[in-house]
Amino acid sequence: MATIFLISANTNVEPYPVYPIGMSVIAGALHHAGHKVIQYDMLAAGNSLEHLRKSLTSAAPDYAGISIRNVDNVDSFTSHTNKYIHKAKLIVDTVKETGIPVIAGGAGFSLLPEEILEFTGADYGIVGEGERKMVDLISSLEQKKETPQIYGREKGIPGNEIQVPHWSPELLRYYIAESGVINVQTKRGCEHRCGYCTYPYLEGRKMRLRPVNEVADELEMLRTYGADNIFFTDSVLNDRDGHYLQLAEEIVRRKIEISWCGFFQPGPIEQDELALLKRSGLQAMEVGTDAASDATLKGLHKSFNFAEVMRFNEKCVEQKIPCAHFVIFGGPGETMDTVREGIKNMNSLRSCVVFPFSGIRLHEGTPLFTRAVKEGLIHPGQSLLEPFYYFSPGLDKDEMNTALIQGFKKRRDRLFPPDEGQQRINIMKKFGFRGILWDQLIKFDDQLANKTSSKPVTDSAYAG
Repeated sequence: MATIFLISANTNVEPYPVYPIGMSVIAGALHHAGHKVIQYDMLAAGNSLEHLRKSLTSAAPDYAGISIRNVDNVDSFTSHTNKYIHKAKLIVDTVKETGIPVIAGGAGFSLLPEEILEFTGADYGIVGEGERKMVDLISSLEQKKETPQIYGREKGIPGNEIQVPHWSPELLRYYIAESGVINVQTKRGCEHRCGYCTYPYLEGRKMRLRPVNEVADELEMLRTYGADNIFFTDSVLNDRDGHYLQLAEEIVRRKIEISWCGFFQPGPIEQDELALLKRSGLQAMEVGTDAASDATLKGLHKSFNFAEVMRFNEKCVEQKIPCAHFVIFGGPGETMDTVREGIKNMNSLRSCVVFPFSGIRLHEGTPLFTRAVKEGLIHPGQSLLEPFYYFSPGLDKDEMNTALIQGFKKRRDRLFPPDEGQQRINIMKKFGFRGILWDQLIKFDDQLANKTSSKPVTDSAYAG
């Protein structure tokens, strides 16, 4: 059996540090296959290449794997060069000093596998789900078989066979202390067809559900380490078949004491369902509203209109559930008229936070990329290693951004430009707050009946 040194390359702490669950999933598969596995997290280890170098020398592994979570920060305001991939190259260079083969993977790698493999100099790459492919690749290398340089995308692993992460107690303690949030996945795949989104490309369009009892077991285990604040990382938690409601029922039945958050799509939801979610520990929702007018929602192939967004938000307000709406301006069909309409629409939503973004990061394989090619905004085959953002043809980007700044500037719960929100979160961190934090920007008329796990914030926390 081989010794494999797995590296999480992600050192991003915005909006908060995120446990490297992808690395731990691969670690679990390799461990069950009988290999010795070392999990090394660049962020937890101090983001030091010298420390990495010493750790590699001490471990003397047979192979190294690098998990590349993000390609860039998808923020057109601050994304000028791809520092994420440049950092990954430095890590690969450091590992290759030892002469051992380097295997790249992760969600970010899977978006641009050929380009990232060439740029970083990694020896092999794995696209998409990596549990079985990593085990197969190591077996092939151990037996000195002819091995493809890139293991491509295959049919998704059934939900009941999805590998449980090989949780690292050391990393759990680090992330609980640093962010207070641990991430858990309950399903893979996305049944929606949003024009810009890469989730269907990465995980497939068929939802594969993990058994509810298995997820609940995982939550109970995490509680033994003190993890009481969970973020469910599913592309969309509120699936049409109600798997998320079954999980909520199981959490209530087992009396698992957690607070949790997840990604929701605005759409039909009943008050008794929201009440159940709250009883299970729902602290807040991050809502994929994505666009702010009917015209731009249609342009992104969304399955709902803005009236449905308003109804969804109002139901959450009635249940005193904090919501954060994430919206992108500048997409297909955007004009200055729809920008102004969108600002008005988003400001009309009560008791919620809005995270507006400017422009849409393009990725090949999405409907929006095809549209951008037809509109002459980008050439087929053009490298996307450096970020390229879609803005509706004829729209003046600077005029739009000025309108957004002016339209949201008097609202502390409307965070534009994007780094405005991060600055506020950083202030809260300095005051010792942990968790998702944006929920503290919301005040309901009669305050939350049940306080969240975060401490209350006073207005003085935002001075300056």
